[in-house]
Amino acid sequence: MPPTPSPCMGAPLTAADANEAIRQFVRARRGRSWTAEDRTEYARLLEIWTHAVQRTVAEAV
Repeated sequence: MPPTPSPCMGAPLTAADANEAIRQFVRARRGRSWTAEDRTEYARLLEIWTHAVQRTVAEAV
């Protein structure tokens, strides 16, 4: 499975898009142990989601 594109490769993801990317990533790894690379990618996706949520909150203020 190719890595999820970073947010700097085009428009930033919305929180919903980032959440869906995390869901797909986890679903694709169901039933197997995660590698160090998997954990690194998951952490990266969580960071993207966090930034997207922060943007959403900042825009709402």
